[in-house]
Amino acid sequence: MTTTVTTGRPTAAVLGPQERKVLHAIGCGLRDDEIAAALAIPEDSVAGHVTRVLAGLGLRDRAAAIVHAFDCGLVVPGRGPRTRPPHPAPRAAAGRAETPRIRISVLGPLQAWQGGRLLNLGHLRQQSVLAALALEAGRTISRRELLDGIWGLEPPLTNVIPVYVYRLRKALGTGDDPGSVIEHRGNGYRLVPGAVDVDVTQVERLLADVTRAERTGEAAEAARMCAQALDLFRGEPLAGLPGPLAELERTRLAESRVALVQRKLSWQLHLGQHPQAIAELYALAGAHPLNEPVAAMLMRALYRTGRQAEALTVFDRARRRLAEDLEVVPSRMLRGTYEMILRGDEDGPGLTGPGAGPITGAVAAPGPPSRPRTPAG
Repeated sequence: MTTTVTTGRPTAAVLGPQERKVLHAIGCGLRDDEIAAALAIPEDSVAGHVTRVLAGLGLRDRAAAIVHAFDCGLVVPGRGPRTRPPHPAPRAAAGRAETPRIRISVLGPLQAWQGGRLLNLGHLRQQSVLAALALEAGRTISRRELLDGIWGLEPPLTNVIPVYVYRLRKALGTGDDPGSVIEHRGNGYRLVPGAVDVDVTQVERLLADVTRAERTGEAAEAARMCAQALDLFRGEPLAGLPGPLAELERTRLAESRVALVQRKLSWQLHLGQHPQAIAELYALAGAHPLNEPVAAMLMRALYRTGRQAEALTVFDRARRRLAEDLEVVPSRMLRGTYEMILRGDEDGPGLTGPGAGPITGAVAAPGPPSRPRTPAG
């Protein structure tokens, strides 16, 4: 399938002098009658010039031409004719960081807010472009990466990425300055650092705080910061967005959430909050029946609250699922927890004794074992 893609920096060199002037006028936001007046040409000839501009640059529509004019430097923000007065809001002093004006959330259905107002981000493919930029906040994503990540093996026939970027800039309220939130760099685009606040970045900052709290032995603070990070998840990450990139990120972010839940619950058990952790552990074990660290934590919590029989039932259930689904026996860690409970050993390695930190395996992502295990039976 043929795809028209701009692989380098966009250029208007392929256009004739008159078409370059028309492209400049389009980029400045002029209508056909205004272009005719500005260039002193018949109004009925403008449409033909616009058609030649779009064909020469492989662009789909006028919106893409506007983005192209900015990206190739033919139009500079703040210069050239305007059809409306400049925005009256004063700019921040040079060198002073502004509070991010746009909040973007990918930890659920993609959403963006400006000043508490939910923004309309357009159709799903267009949203996928913003999601890709948000997940790599600060890094330039090439047009080829965007095409591969959003369309996979079935790329569009036309160069739609500039069109989507143009529409996203309008949706994000950037007005006449196309680089205020999404800027063009080289052969791609990126979110301007400091212009947006992405929830994934917030989670990363909170996890850094969790690590510092763990190093200083602040168990309650570590558990609290984990809970605060989990509150940023609003459902299935990137729910409904198409493309291989969204699918991979959905899996990665979902696994990261499970690992974060385990980390929080491990600290709760360390703090002796076994009754509070049991309900969440049961739900997590039900959703991830092959996750042995979760099964072990649930067994410990049940045992510590005097429910030894239930703890042993959890082990039997996990053992059966491992045998049926993976054809392996329980790991040494899970067997050790089971044996400690049978012996009533409070201080063995399978249980969190006084002064112990979270179980290391509790923060591992769910999934099949990473090394060979003894076959069941």
